[in-house]
Formats: sequence, C-alpha cells, structure tokens
Amino acid sequence: MKSKTIKINIMKEKMKAIIATGYGAPDVLKMQQVDKPQPKENDVLVKVHASSATTADGMMRTGKPYFGRLMTGITKPKHAIPGTGFAGVVENVGKKVATFKPGDRVFGETTLGFSTNAEFFTIPENGVILPMPDNMSYAEGATYGDGHVTSLNFLKEIANIKPGQKVLINGASGSLGTAAVQIAKYMDTKVTGVCSTRNVGLVKSLGADHVIDYTKKDFTKVDETYDVVYDTIGKSTFSKSKNILSESGLYVSPVLKFSLLLQMMRTSISGKKKAKFAATGLRSDGELQNMLVELVEIFKQGRLKTVIDRQYPLEKVAEAHTYIASGHKKGNVVIIVEP
Repeated sequence: MKSKTIKINIMKEKMKAIIATGYGAPDVLKMQQVDKPQPKENDVLVKVHASSATTADGMMRTGKPYFGRLMTGITKPKHAIPGTGFAGVVENVGKKVATFKPGDRVFGETTLGFSTNAEFFTIPENGVILPMPDNMSYAEGATYGDGHVTSLNFLKEIANIKPGQKVLINGASGSLGTAAVQIAKYMDTKVTGVCSTRNVGLVKSLGADHVIDYTKKDFTKVDETYDVVYDTIGKSTFSKSKNILSESGLYVSPVLKFSLLLQMMRTSISGKKKAKFAATGLRSDGELQNMLVELVEIFKQGRLKTVIDRQYPLEKVAEAHTYIASGHKKGNVVIIVEP
C-alpha cells in the first residue's frame, strides 16, 4: 500500500517593512508586508522600537558612487530592507543564545546586514548588539551606530587625537558632528566647530570652544592651524584644508570620494600632512561593539547627548530620506517603529 504525502501549508507570520525596490530617489522605498524573520540557533530576534535613517542610507539608496554597488548589489540592493541602527526589545532567541533573553532592551548596528527599517529583524548574538542603559530612550539608542560610532572611530582610531590638540569639525551640527564635538571635548582637545548661523548656539552648547559660521567665513582661510580637520560632510578637501593643518596635521573624512583616495595615496608616500579615509562599517563586529561599549561609558558620565532633529513613523521613511537629502538636518533623524 502506497503511503500518501500530505502537504500542510503553514502560514508564515507577516510584518511591516520598508522595501527598496531598486536604486534611485526616495520614492523607491515602499512599505510592504513581508515574512517575519525567524531566529537561527545563534540569532536574536529584535522587535524594533526605533531605527535610523542616515545620510549613508541615502547614498546606499542611490547606489552612488557606483563602485559601492560591489558591496551593496549591482542592479538593486542585496538587502531590500534599509536601516542599520536600531533599538528595541528581544522578542525571541535561538536555542544556542546565552547572552540575551526575551524582554531585554537592546540597541546596536547591523552594518552591511541592514534590515532595521522594519517591525522585526534578526542579528547574531555576537553581532553589534548591547543591552541598552535604563536611562537611554529607544530614539537615542537607534542613533549610536551612525554618528557616535563613526566619530569615535575617526577621532580616536584614525586621527589618534591627544589632549591639548586643536581639532576642527566641519559639519558640526550634523549627526556625526554633534557626536564628534562632544567626543573630542571628552578627550580633552580644543574644539572648533563649523556650521551655519542657525546652529551656532547648538554647537556651542555641546561644548565647542570656538564656532565658525560658514555663511560668514571660509574655515579653510582662517589665521589658525589645527592638528586634525574632521570633515564629517565631505564638503572640503585635503588640498583646500592643507593650509590650516599643523606641520604634521591630518585631514580625515568618512565621505568617500575618488579625489580623497588619490590624496590619501599621495600623502602616504610623501609629506608630513596627511589625508585619510576609512569605512567604519567595514570594521569587525568585535571592534564596533568595543566602540559602542566605550560610548555607553561616556553616556553614563553625562558627557554624550544625542541631538534628534526629526522623528518619522515607519511608513514615512521615504519622507525622512527626502528631508535628509535637503541638507538642512541637524543631529539625527529617527524612524519610530513601535511607540
């Protein structure tokens, strides 16, 4: 007697998520119902309360510069759901997970895994994920993987700033800049911030010793020299900034440009003044997690505040990207997934 195979269709749980339908303008980002992810044996399933929307997300959405598509996908994003920073609550864990349990408040960064502009996502237990301090809000926690971690990496690891040095931060009112001003002050340097007129008060309140209003003065033409110029927005160049660098000064920027790569190669061969670029998101999960731990300690000391400009609901991620692209953002933009 032949046995019969009975097929049982198990309906998978669904969730809301933003899907990048291709590369292009913000309108490629659509809200859709997709399968809710399930954690593998070493994974943590996170119920998202807040996630990030960043300038870097916008660059990845456009697929420019084109050589970046070698990592993100040639014709369309490999990972359809955007967003990297997150804060939320552990919903479930894989059977081999020992560090986290359901109900834990957590935050962190998925780097090239993206996927946080959704109601749920999974992340490896040994990924960039930490317990969230009790007095940190979900909106604050979602921002740490962008401006906070990037600026700590550039100032401490790449520029290796030292107490007493003079540091100029271009774009001091943005997500990277507002974090950088505070981190540089925490590391006991003399900080000059560059921003527009309307943000001068904000940058001063974060601890900057001096502020240059770029609508009134070109910071590359001031009668002052700096040990480090941290160009968070990539609006200047090493060539333009060279005259205000000290004898062995350093120009660093997280904004990848072909010209910066050329300057980096040239200055590595000759000259005391250097140009440097690095992709913070390409550092190992262990390195990024250590940076996050260090930032938590600075936060607990009351030395690191998160500036949040606007908050958008999940269905309006495209609007958030449009606002960020306008160039008028100060601090961070956060996506609120769960009130």
